[in-house]
Amino acid sequence: MRAGFQEIPKVVMRPQPRPVTVPEEPDPVAEKEGLNALTLIQYKYAYFRPTIQVEMEQEDPKTTKEIFIRTGWKIEEKMLCIFAKCLPTLTHLQAIRLWKVGLTDHTFLSLISIVPNCPTLKMLALEGNPLPERSFYKLISEDTTLGHLCLRSNEIDDEGAFLIGQALSSLKSSNKNLISINLSYNHITDVGAGYIANGLRLNRSLLSLSLSHNKINDGGALKLAEVLGPFALTHTEVVERRHLLLEKECQERCRLPQRHSDFKSERPSSHASSTAIDKLQPAKAAKSANKKKDPLKKDEKGLAGGGTAAQATPAAQTKKEDAKQAKKAVPAADQKAVRGKGTKPGTKDKRAQVLEVEVMEPTEMLNPLLEPAEHRDGKVFLPGNRVLIYLNLIRNQITERGLKAFLAALEHQSSRAAPGGKGPMGLLRLSLAKNNYPMESKTFARIQEMMVSRDPLPKAGAAARTVEEEAGAT
Repeated sequence: MRAGFQEIPKVVMRPQPRPVTVPEEPDPVAEKEGLNALTLIQYKYAYFRPTIQVEMEQEDPKTTKEIFIRTGWKIEEKMLCIFAKCLPTLTHLQAIRLWKVGLTDHTFLSLISIVPNCPTLKMLALEGNPLPERSFYKLISEDTTLGHLCLRSNEIDDEGAFLIGQALSSLKSSNKNLISINLSYNHITDVGAGYIANGLRLNRSLLSLSLSHNKINDGGALKLAEVLGPFALTHTEVVERRHLLLEKECQERCRLPQRHSDFKSERPSSHASSTAIDKLQPAKAAKSANKKKDPLKKDEKGLAGGGTAAQATPAAQTKKEDAKQAKKAVPAADQKAVRGKGTKPGTKDKRAQVLEVEVMEPTEMLNPLLEPAEHRDGKVFLPGNRVLIYLNLIRNQITERGLKAFLAALEHQSSRAAPGGKGPMGLLRLSLAKNNYPMESKTFARIQEMMVSRDPLPKAGAAARTVEEEAGAT
């Protein structure tokens, strides 16, 4: 067998979800035909046998979009060697889901070495695969192409959250591709939530974060709420901000002389200095004098104007016919330009050309440390993270104190929202159900009221979204 396998699981099509139905009573006719209770049990639990499920658009295996391997089959190094050869050839592969497949730190490193070779892969779910060395942060590198990462039920603690927070952003680097990350059903406390909040300070790509079913109290809630509003920069961040501002100023100074010289060289002749015009006056006068003294040109003009066709020389007639044909060949728009005072573009046209060139220059993503800042009480405050639009904190240990911090952050985001909906608006969904606050909490009711007006999804799907959030999905 390939790679030394004694038994290879069957490759089957992934079954589509079916509506839940009430099981029917056993058919007595079927029992008479030999379908006994043992056969029914075997058929019932065949679902849990190790299989390789694939989802395809067409019958061609190379159009596989998703691979889902669930509990019951342990992925070892041999299988990852096969994946390394097969997965890069799947040009439509978008998602890989590995649920309780017994990954180790060694096999995990082999798996992440395959991910860069799959350019279309955007979603990776590793659920129920705890790693003693907490290596999950290596999936959130600056160069990763993944957009969605699910790390549910992996026993991630505060040390693992620290590494993940550093991977989200630091002073020197920041992840720019990851859109959503699911860290629900783990062991993250206030300390780990603070590390994740630090990663959100300078990250401007993450849209969705799920921390449901963890051990987060008010301390972690205050850290997360602080990042959503204006927060003060640390001393190290202030030093880095000044360094970036100096670099930006130097780059602008280097560009200004070049643009000024280019603009000056393209200025029209009407802006020439009076000294240059005075120098051209004698040459112009001499040219007109020579033109008057030329008898041949005078005779040709007289023959073309006052003389008869018989008296005109053959050369003059030929010249006149050529002029007529050239006039017919030139379009009307060009004739207008010829009849005018000149074809040189005006000042406005030249300025428009310069502006067009400047607009076409590529623009780089703005570093969050260069965002417009406020100076209060000797500190520098950034506007806060308004890119994150979904935060799930269901089933933690947040009390009324944490709710008030989130309410203040939401009110500030609403007051500073850009007119016309331009630019990031901040949180659009905030899930805080099943925490340690009273059911009649006015703060929670106010948060719910604000979220109703901000939530872009219809109200009809509120019940379905609640079930989805309870499961910790993003």
